[in-house]
Amino acid sequence: MQTKLPHLDIKAYKGLRVPAKIVTYFFHPVFMPTVMAIILTFLNVTDFRGLNIAQRNQLWGNFAMNTIFFPLVSVLLLKAVGFIDSVQMHTTKDRIMPLIATMMFYFWAYLIMKGLQAPLILKVLSLGAFWGIVVVFILNIFIKVSMHTAAAGGAIGVILVLMMYSPTNLILPLLITMVVAGIIGTARLVMQAHTPFEIWLGYIAGILVQLAAYLYLLL
Repeated sequence: MQTKLPHLDIKAYKGLRVPAKIVTYFFHPVFMPTVMAIILTFLNVTDFRGLNIAQRNQLWGNFAMNTIFFPLVSVLLLKAVGFIDSVQMHTTKDRIMPLIATMMFYFWAYLIMKGLQAPLILKVLSLGAFWGIVVVFILNIFIKVSMHTAAAGGAIGVILVLMMYSPTNLILPLLITMVVAGIIGTARLVMQAHTPFEIWLGYIAGILVQLAAYLYLLL
């Protein structure tokens, strides 16, 4: 069941629903941690200089396995056995079991990054992603916060973290990430999946968990 947004002129947005749906799937939150792990490898050349191609592929593969493959399989299995009504998880009830499963996989991804002595930014990304799922799960009890914008906010947050200690000028990557995040939020509004408050709450949560993860790992 989609969130109703009576203040929007649905007819005016009708022509945007197809591109909005494409954006929704293309920038699905399940892909964001792995995509950001790959992007960060190239943005933070100094920290990754000591890793060869095989080691980088191992890090990326671990991210993909634990943040894409296992969560997707879990959702499909939950749908198959009737625990959720839709793989799109339109309701807060449908989100409960998938979020619990995803929490475990994201926590395992963090433990792997920690065990492999991965660069700091990947540890921040994985821990922040785990905390982000925990925050979304808690907020889901009260409100259907946008997981898309939470993931987009996480991307902004991890770029901000990298800017704090990297000598590289990352203004352009930050601006691009913010534009993409804005497009994602707009798409979710056009799809009537969330209210503006749920969209902004997702952004704020995503950014804060990455900053909190960085501060935690510095202690």
